[in-house]
Amino acid sequence: MSDAERQPGRRSGGAVEQDREQELSLRRAEQRRRAAQRVGDHAPQEGVPIFRPVERAVLVAVHSDQESRAEVDAGLAELAALCDTAGSEAADQVVQRRPHPDPATYVGRGKIVELRELAHELEADAVIVDAELSPAQQRNLEERLELKVLDRTIVILDIFAQHASSKEGKAQVELAQLSYLLPRLRGWGDALSRQAGGIGTRGPGESQLEVDRRKLSRRIDRLRAELREAGATRRRKTKERERAEVPTVALVGYTNAGKSTLLNRLTGASVEVGDRLFATLDTTARRLELPRSREAILTDTVGFVDKLPTQLVESFKSTLEETLRADLLLHVVDASHPQADEQMAAVERVLDEIGAEDMPRLVALNKADLADPDALTGLQREAGGVPVSAITGAGLDALRAEIAESIPVRRKVIEALVPYDHADLVARAHEEGEVLEEEHRAEGTRLVADVGPQLSAALAAYAEADPWAGDRDGSASGT
Repeated sequence: MSDAERQPGRRSGGAVEQDREQELSLRRAEQRRRAAQRVGDHAPQEGVPIFRPVERAVLVAVHSDQESRAEVDAGLAELAALCDTAGSEAADQVVQRRPHPDPATYVGRGKIVELRELAHELEADAVIVDAELSPAQQRNLEERLELKVLDRTIVILDIFAQHASSKEGKAQVELAQLSYLLPRLRGWGDALSRQAGGIGTRGPGESQLEVDRRKLSRRIDRLRAELREAGATRRRKTKERERAEVPTVALVGYTNAGKSTLLNRLTGASVEVGDRLFATLDTTARRLELPRSREAILTDTVGFVDKLPTQLVESFKSTLEETLRADLLLHVVDASHPQADEQMAAVERVLDEIGAEDMPRLVALNKADLADPDALTGLQREAGGVPVSAITGAGLDALRAEIAESIPVRRKVIEALVPYDHADLVARAHEEGEVLEEEHRAEGTRLVADVGPQLSAALAAYAEADPWAGDRDGSASGT
């Protein structure tokens, strides 16, 4: 009888070795499974900035028949500012005059040779195009220039990735990044084309590129679900403000127009500001005191820019749509900027895109202290705005008065004789509305007050008439 037969608790050496091999096999299978689920090493990773490090870049634009040279130069100047914000230096600028961009390489063959020589001479490590390139254009340019080729969109996406701080803001930026990169995975390294196999994870011979695309698609779906949930939470908060009868004023404007500085000056807030593009991404809401004891909620969110990437508009749509629920849009314009008209038009295009074209709005011509007087007069004549300076405080009282006049009336005047045992209603009139007249009589306190519908309903029992009754009856009959 063998030792294994004499001792039932012991196993033969062969059986132990077989178990060890099986365990190693399982480990290898687990490693293959994890590798199959991991995005390729050279592909964009979840939550990782996608702007490939660039120190010096040559900026390129096409002067087409649809643009003036001044518009092209302004676009390149803004692209240089974007690169500086992203941490890159603009070494030089190149413009090619042609009827329209080349569908294969954006610029012509001769200009490609010139770009390659210039980049080598300037020791530039990238070329950045002032447009959104198609995946084929980007790939073809990189092959011919033998340099990294980026476009305006990816630079803006990188700035957003650097400045996003809230969980929702980071999710919005990542969704925009992945939506941009999904059709461009082929250009992110040779590792994406290697074949990978794995039991139960994909079909035989599926390429790493296909795995990466599938994984990114799943990540995009998860991010969209997270943002839908965040949007629902924001809508609940908006409804709470509406129930409180506090009107909302939404700040909109071109990036770096001074929206956050103006919000701080108007409300006494301490929102971070900076003389850089897209300093603010996350929505901020602060209480704004207005004349005649009125108040509003002033909100500030992401600034706009010319050629704002469609991926960002889509990803930030839930945030941008907060402007649709506002009672008034306060369009902040950098009146000192030489392209103030064009920046205003770019903001209006984005507002049209999200469905805010018919909303009431007021224009604040910020940085009026730095603006050319004739240009400021022209802007006032065209836009009818209020000249202000968020730095010096000039014009802010006039702006508050204009806001108070422009927001919809959510209060009406009611006259009531309130018994003394309901003095809490008198206190509410002082806190929530504006008391125009107050007289103490033997029967109680006579009030003439400008109040909202909820307080008016509470005072109606002691008033000759409820000024909000018609509104309530109309809304009730409509339900």
